[in-house]
This record gives sequence, structure tokens and C-alpha cells, in this order.
Amino acid sequence: MKFKMNVTGAGVRMTAGHSIRLAFLFLFACAPLLAQAPPSAQADHALPAAAGPASTSTPSASSVPLPHDNSFVIGNDDQLAINVWKEPDLTRTIPVRSDGKISLPLVGEIQAEGRTPLQLEEDIAAKLKSFITEPEVTVIVEQINSQKFNILGQVNKPGSYPLSTATTVLDAIAAAGGFRDFAKQKSIYILRQNASGGEARLEFNYKEVIKGKNPQQNIKLEPRDTIVVP
Repeated sequence: MKFKMNVTGAGVRMTAGHSIRLAFLFLFACAPLLAQAPPSAQADHALPAAAGPASTSTPSASSVPLPHDNSFVIGNDDQLAINVWKEPDLTRTIPVRSDGKISLPLVGEIQAEGRTPLQLEEDIAAKLKSFITEPEVTVIVEQINSQKFNILGQVNKPGSYPLSTATTVLDAIAAAGGFRDFAKQKSIYILRQNASGGEARLEFNYKEVIKGKNPQQNIKLEPRDTIVVP
């Protein structure tokens, strides 16, 4: 079988064998593109299925209680973040009142001062068992306001300051704005309450400490320590 086609006036003769050969070449060139289409479509359909198991595992992970340091004792004015799993109405951030208590829905008033975060979790959970099956409670101390030290005398800003875990006497003097002109920097002392109810007096010679002498005098402060700068 033969046919003839004219292109811009020039005669071109093409046999049926030639046309079949060109058709095979076209299919061979397009084969990679056609082969790639199904896997991409399958990948698109696979995404929702993969996301399903991951999303179902999230609640069980969030229900595992986090470990707590059971040595910290909550005090007045500390700010607590209380979370009850799956109970958003009971989840909130509240301060400890001056009477040492906090108030929560379904729980009512409960003692927080003198309790560790772990103990308070157990106390709240025990109260909620009448309303919730196996309540999971987390208590985190977001801000420590109960632990403070005092600095008095010849400093620029005497008063009471929040106590961090690593505050030293030098840190306290800096927080109070440094000394006034007539401060007796060699005669500073710290008053510390002891377990028997008495009070110890710890000497601090600023002049020596800043020169590297007697660095042991630059002690870490404890709650209710009072620094006196004569």
C-alpha cells in the first residue's frame, strides 16, 4: 500500500511500513512517562492511610505523666499550671493564695502550700475520682514566688527579691543596685534561720571576696535569708 502527501509543494513518498515504524518509535518515547503516572497516583492515595495510625497514637502518648522533682515544696504566691487530661474546663494556671490554698471546679478548695507538685497531683486526682474515671493530673510550678531573700541597709534598692536556685551574696548585692556611698563593705553579714528556730550569722567581706580571697563567703542564698549591709 502506498500513499502520497504534499508538504509545501514538495512531494514526499511514504510507505505504510514507514508509518508503522514511526508509530512504534512514538510509543517507545512515551513509555517512561506513562509508566511513571500510576506510582505517583498510588503515592497520593497512600498519604491519608499513613497519617491515620500516627494520629491515633497521639492521645496515648500525651496521657503518660511526666516525671517530677519531688523535692520542691509549693508555697504562697507560687503560680501553678494544672492540667487534667481530656478535661479542658479543669485545665488552668492559678496562683497559690495567701492562705496556701487553690480552688478548682469539682475539687473545690484544696491545700497547695507545703505540698510537692507530685503530692498535689495525687490530692487533686483523689478528689476528681468521684466525677472522672481514672483522672490524670499534672501540676507544674510555672513561677516561683514563695522563695525570697531580703537585703537591707546601705544598698540602693533594699527589699525582698525572688530567689533562684543559684543566687549568691554577690548576685543579691547586684540585684539591689549596689552599695550606697557609706556602706561598710567589709562588715556585711547574712542572717539565716536554722532548723531549731534560731538564727545564724554568716560574715561576708565584700572587699576580700572580689579580690579572690575567702571565696567561700560568697554562699548560695536560701529561702528567708536576710543580707544586712551596715
